[in-house]
Amino acid sequence: MKIQRDEILSLINQVLQKNDKPPVKDDTIGVRDAGFRSLDFSEVALRVEDLVDRELPFEAATMRRIATIKDVVDFFEQAAGADVV
Repeated sequence: MKIQRDEILSLINQVLQKNDKPPVKDDTIGVRDAGFRSLDFSEVALRVEDLVDRELPFEAATMRRIATIKDVVDFFEQAAGADVV
């Protein structure tokens, strides 16, 4: 199953709001400015995995380049669409 960008952003906003942080409207905002922490990233990852019904591949080098919410959305979109090995 492929997941859409708007679904990923919705999951990010659900996690942010659950943690009493405002939702993100502009995906160019930095992850730190949005209050999006590593635990939030992990929670979104689990939710995406549930939606696509498989574990996502994670590459440390790619994750280190994440600076904005758009980068997070791009990461999950690519990881969810990656071929399972």
